[in-house]
Amino acid sequence: MKRGHPPAPQGRKGRPAREADTSGCSRGLVVSTHGRHVVVEPEEGPRLICHPRGKKSEAVVGDRVLWQHTLDGGDEGVIVQVEPRRSLLWRQDEWRSKSFAANLDQLLMWIAVEPVFSEAQLTRALIAAESADIPPTIVLNKIDLPGADAARARLAPYRAMGYRVVELSLKADTEGARAQMAPLLDGKATLVLGPSGAGKSTLINTLLPEARAEVGEISQALNSGRHTTTTSLWYWMDKAAGTAVIDSPGFQEFGLHHIPPTDLARWMPDIGKHVADCRFHNCTHRQEPGCAVRAAVERGEVSPIRLSLFNDLFEELSQPRW
Repeated sequence: MKRGHPPAPQGRKGRPAREADTSGCSRGLVVSTHGRHVVVEPEEGPRLICHPRGKKSEAVVGDRVLWQHTLDGGDEGVIVQVEPRRSLLWRQDEWRSKSFAANLDQLLMWIAVEPVFSEAQLTRALIAAESADIPPTIVLNKIDLPGADAARARLAPYRAMGYRVVELSLKADTEGARAQMAPLLDGKATLVLGPSGAGKSTLINTLLPEARAEVGEISQALNSGRHTTTTSLWYWMDKAAGTAVIDSPGFQEFGLHHIPPTDLARWMPDIGKHVADCRFHNCTHRQEPGCAVRAAVERGEVSPIRLSLFNDLFEELSQPRW
């Protein structure tokens, strides 16, 4: 598989998949995934569960698909084709890839004062978003807690790089937080990504009191939990305006093996700003003389933590894959 691109659908023995016969198909939106099964929202009618035509489902939440009813005339469908995507956020560890959602307009990296967020996780998510051409915004929740100033200080380098950072407290100032989020989300398909405990579920419940009803509707489509648990869920806030929020489960690891190590500085703007000024074109920014990146660290222009993260990631992505 070529690094930097998600795997393309394949036919038997690795040959490219043949053009599907889409005559008689209807269009729909994938609103949740459950193993090989997905829930599709048709342009008209109730949501229904759909199966892939082949052995493996290529569809992810946010995909627009062409589908048709099963041959037995039941209330389920078959996905015939996934329509071209304009974006896809995904991660890849050493052995497998995992897609979060497709056709996104932005990513909200949702972190909190407590539990203390991981800069390594934050950096990895930002790199994945930037490389997928999905604009990211960092949201710091629970700023009413005592550790807020320390969290702000840790995010100062990201503000300096040009990342938008929004501060709020969903529980302490619910109405204020709602007012902050409304214009940020308006007219966009937004994936909310972040660690467990940061308040993503509180956000969904605050913005979408009817969210439980949507989950119930999906459960009903899945026939009372016959299928595996969903990974992400698409919620409409304003369907006519195209405003949607995609909730994702908390994550512990965020593999970036789809990013070539030589491209890493490109997606870390504070590092990339100085790389071209290094004396050696293949500078590792560890001990070489004339390293512009280390000089920037010494001048206080680059955080030492960010350089450490870069070096660790570069080493990880440079390891041979068997």
